[in-house]
Amino acid sequence: MPRHGMNYEEKSKDFKGSMLRLFKNLDRWRVSLIIGIILALLAAVLATIAPNKLADVTDVISEGIKPDVAKLQSITEEIYKHNMQDFTYEGVLITSDDQKEYLSMIQKLDSSMVTEDLLAMLDKLPNSIKNLVEPKLDQDELKKRAILLGIIYLLNSLFGYVEGLIMAYVGIGYSKKLRADISLKINRLPLRYFDSHETGDVLSRVTNDVDTIGINISNTITSFVANVTLFVGSIVMMFVTNWTMAITAILASVVGFFLSFLLLKKSQKYFVQRQKELGDLNGHIEEIYSGHNVVKAYNGEEEALKEFDMINDRLYQCNRKSQFLSGIMQPIMHFIGNFGYVSVCVVGALLVMNNKISFGVIVAFMIYVRLFTNPLSRIAQNMTTMQSIAASAERVFEFMDEVELADETQLTGKLKPKDASGNIEFKHVKFGYVDKKTIIKDFSASVKSGQKIAIVGPTGAGKTTMVNLLMKFYEINDGDILIDGVSIHDLKRENIHDLFVMVLQDTWLFDGTIRDNIRYNKKKVTDEQIWEVCKTVGIDHFIHTLPGGLDSEVGDNQAISSGQKQLLTIARGMVKDAPFLILDEATSNVDTRTEELVQKAMDKLTEGRTSFIIAHRLSTIKNADLILVMDEGNIVEQGNHEELLKKNGFYAKLYNSQFQK
Repeated sequence: MPRHGMNYEEKSKDFKGSMLRLFKNLDRWRVSLIIGIILALLAAVLATIAPNKLADVTDVISEGIKPDVAKLQSITEEIYKHNMQDFTYEGVLITSDDQKEYLSMIQKLDSSMVTEDLLAMLDKLPNSIKNLVEPKLDQDELKKRAILLGIIYLLNSLFGYVEGLIMAYVGIGYSKKLRADISLKINRLPLRYFDSHETGDVLSRVTNDVDTIGINISNTITSFVANVTLFVGSIVMMFVTNWTMAITAILASVVGFFLSFLLLKKSQKYFVQRQKELGDLNGHIEEIYSGHNVVKAYNGEEEALKEFDMINDRLYQCNRKSQFLSGIMQPIMHFIGNFGYVSVCVVGALLVMNNKISFGVIVAFMIYVRLFTNPLSRIAQNMTTMQSIAASAERVFEFMDEVELADETQLTGKLKPKDASGNIEFKHVKFGYVDKKTIIKDFSASVKSGQKIAIVGPTGAGKTTMVNLLMKFYEINDGDILIDGVSIHDLKRENIHDLFVMVLQDTWLFDGTIRDNIRYNKKKVTDEQIWEVCKTVGIDHFIHTLPGGLDSEVGDNQAISSGQKQLLTIARGMVKDAPFLILDEATSNVDTRTEELVQKAMDKLTEGRTSFIIAHRLSTIKNADLILVMDEGNIVEQGNHEELLKKNGFYAKLYNSQFQK
């Protein structure tokens, strides 16, 4: 059974070339892109500077809440030096009574313990000494450093916000440009491209791939630059601040990342397998639901359920393993961060005890640990996203590089629909699709104005192909087709399309009102004209039954029968005033009674027009002026219905086969 799963592991064939071309196409937004990158760089630089400045603020505060132990020791030495005599210290008079009181508090203490124990006695000290050594917060210095830190964080946020707006503008603008370019490109592609590419694949390029580029390009480029800057900047700033703490933080993080890398490598195969099984399951469900009536009619529910259970079980096993491994990834990342914090705190505490660093350095390194670990995982995500962008860009560029229809700006031939007489001549036409054998080998026919021409033959004989060549949907390989004596090689496609009314076997209704569907691309058609053609084809009664009449909303997926859709498309064709008419199995979806009504309408429609009718039900073309019988790309018989039956040849066999049991 066919599977229609996602392209779960698509990678670019030429990552470098695709990304270079993508950036080249961003020339229109080059200034915005450069500004966005610069802002991202500035924001990252500020983010790496901020912890260092936070350490300065912390040090000012920590120094401001500690008594001046060094000064207390100096005062003690001065007291012993002055031998209980009054003296002045930094402009403060310390009397003999204050000295006696102070010495009585410390005489039982060992001199090595003076510093620690006097801190607890601070409130009991004489006021003269207490005023000299009590904590004094340098508010001016704190204010200056706090304002600087606030400015850094404010600018960091501002740069990040503006950079986000700019990159969103770039991404959305580029997506808009791509969609516009693709829309123009589609109209310039020959039908042979769509013959060789699945509709789903084309739609995926226009929608999913463009969205992938537009959404991710606005985040990934600046995010990658910012994360690389953060990663490198945090390393530099850590070593600038303290190399011992820097080595501690890096080693602690590297160990954790090594463990996560091993786990990620092991889990990757389960994620790939999960996506494959998910694609198989989606394909199976789509297939069974689409063919639900067939499954029911052939009692295939049990077999379909068995296959569903088998695929579902495989998906469950892959999900269980992949979710388990991905589930423990987050705790490991938390462990990496926490392990880094603990390492920094332990080593930092030892260094503080030995007066190697200040407390603010520990605070700074706790932030640097996060700045160092987070960018690594984000850079990995950015690289994965860039692969997706490159792959999507490659698919879009492949579409944009497809060979277009030949340029017709130099063609000077022109036929006005009102002036065309209606003569067509096929002269030794040869045609074959790309990489396929020749379908139309040597087709020649002459059609006079006002004639009704029926083209019949078995499947694959080339009937629809001839009409497509006449409409210039495909370029003929050899020969020529003349319309009123003018070669189609000299006429633009738009001019040829204006000359023809075309009603196809495949019906299509656009989302909109019945009025909009019938007068499609013909804005000057009045409601009276629409009702007239609807009455002619017998669809007026159905429209009257709808609550909104001509204003009723319809679409291709509406609950409207195939016959009613066909009648609406026939009415659409009748509204167009053109000298040529093409009916490609136009009555294939209507019942016998409706077919008779439509046949009468077609007879009226063909009056004064040169008509080409392709039909498998030969009973519908009995009144044709000329029947061209095709087989394997050639005309094997031609004549009217009665003449061909008398020949008892290929046409007679086709006609009589309809009545054989």
